[in-house]
Amino acid sequence: MIDTEKLLKGIVNFRNGDFETHKQLFNELKDNQKPHTLFITCSDSRIDPSMITGTLPGELFIVRNVANIVPPYRETTEYVSTTSAIEYAVQMLGVENIIVCGHSNCGGCSASLNAPHKLEELPHTKKWLELMESVRNRVLTEFPEDEPRVREWMMEQINVVEQLRHLMTYPYIYEKVMGRQLLLSGWHYMIETGEVFIYDRQVGEFRLANGSETGY
Repeated sequence: MIDTEKLLKGIVNFRNGDFETHKQLFNELKDNQKPHTLFITCSDSRIDPSMITGTLPGELFIVRNVANIVPPYRETTEYVSTTSAIEYAVQMLGVENIIVCGHSNCGGCSASLNAPHKLEELPHTKKWLELMESVRNRVLTEFPEDEPRVREWMMEQINVVEQLRHLMTYPYIYEKVMGRQLLLSGWHYMIETGEVFIYDRQVGEFRLANGSETGY
């Protein structure tokens, strides 16, 4: 109940504080939105996209799921949350950027890499993480068992790159990227330091953000 009370107090504080500060902005946003960026990240409670990027309401269209995964494109009649959100952001809202943001100490990456047996009681999570199987196999093959921290780091980073590849399987994304109407970028956020490493496609590695990065 203490946490619930904190949330309720937060509502009041927001209305009297931040809302009043940005009252004109919220008034402008009341009828429509025009975000410039689709931000795909993990559901992890330690990740705050707006805080990391210094953005205001209306700037980011945010998609969150376990381990910031992008399912490869396929036509289906199933209910597909992440795929439909990507479609809406790109086709309806016309975002100009897509960022896939992974992070340090990712539980989904760790479970896939180190303890898949622990997912037996989480059948839907286990099924979801099958989308990372190729990443897991690559990490287990290319990086030594006696360097678990390196494996975890690379699992998180390679997973981001894999999701960028998945995005390029979406026909409308491929077309817009090739036409320079859409920019893709991969980030790796370090929770403990606040640093963000951005994938440099030209050299095939992540580099500490310094303000001069570009994407696909």
